Amino acid sequence: MEQGDDTPLKRVILDRIKESGPMTFAAYMAACLYEPGLGYYTSPGRKVGAEGDFYTSSNVHAVFGRLIARELCRMWEVLEKPVRFEIVEVGAGNGRLARDILDAVGERNPDFYGALTYRLIEAEPSLAQSQREILNGHLDRAAWSDPADLAAGRLSFTGCLLSNELIDAFPVHVVEMTAAGLREVYVTAAGDELGEEFGPPSTAELEERLRYLGITLHQGQRAEINLAAPRWLASVARALDRGFVMTIDYGYPATELYAPMRKNGTLLCYYRHTVEENPYVRPGLQDMTSHVDFTTLVRRGEELGLKTAWFGEQYRFLMGAGMMEEMLAMEAGAATEEERLKGRLALKKLLLPDGGMGDTFMVLIQAKGVERPELLCMREWGKGL
Repeated sequence: MEQGDDTPLKRVILDRIKESGPMTFAAYMAACLYEPGLGYYTSPGRKVGAEGDFYTSSNVHAVFGRLIARELCRMWEVLEKPVRFEIVEVGAGNGRLARDILDAVGERNPDFYGALTYRLIEAEPSLAQSQREILNGHLDRAAWSDPADLAAGRLSFTGCLLSNELIDAFPVHVVEMTAAGLREVYVTAAGDELGEEFGPPSTAELEERLRYLGITLHQGQRAEINLAAPRWLASVARALDRGFVMTIDYGYPATELYAPMRKNGTLLCYYRHTVEENPYVRPGLQDMTSHVDFTTLVRRGEELGLKTAWFGEQYRFLMGAGMMEEMLAMEAGAATEEERLKGRLALKKLLLPDGGMGDTFMVLIQAKGVERPELLCMREWGKGL
């Protein structure tokens, strides 16, 4: 197997396997993405945008953040305008989405702006300085915490926890249904190269999750199981006193995610805007993701007291939040026809399917301590609540 570039992390992983034996794919993925100083998300360097490996919606156009800001303003109103409202963004990256949201809130609703704290949580330590620079005009509204603060229960707030393309990068176990039953994929070392082999499931939770979802894999079908996501959601539910959880990511309900047509699962890697199907090349240098199982988030959320307020495609969320109003304002404010054209192309990418992000990305909003919230995304397009 062509292994591509050797990396410092590859040697660490090989040594770990030779010392302790084959590792689960979840352990391998965790090392590739989060190994201190060597993982994709914990080492310095641009990951997002033209100079990185992939784009997120917030990199396409500032209107994405402006529309989220509209919904956040509505959430503050639904909570009866508390004097303190925290926006907690987990996986805040370089801070661009935070800036776009704060810019929009400051313009649209000064009273809300005065009540809010925007807390950024990011695994890569080197990004804190970039965040401070991009948020230079909003530093009196900004605060920072480590991912460990959320996991350990050291946060408590009223407001909204926001994540954009976070859960797809949680480490996943990889399983395959064989003639002998469910088997798990383990990462092995063959000399100085990485490979894989089947073994018994490392934990009973894997088969329990499939039963929980009512999913039966077909023989030869491979799939990913994200055990980290519901645990993370439990820490979110513990930290949120009252308010909302907004999850934006690509994924499907379980029946679609584990459909027989996805025989090879959804695991993919990204390197310099190129899709890579082999996860064993360039460890630590390429992003690694799998589609989100939204059924588990919804069901586990209900068990944790997070009631599903709204779930749907990104284009439906953006239209309900006020895309048409923002589009008209953007057109009116454009200085040149070239600027208008760039804006239209960006909106097309955010809204449309077949190459765009409109139906690939889903938005899940969960509520705690709020009865029948009337959010902007719930309205019929072009109509008020």
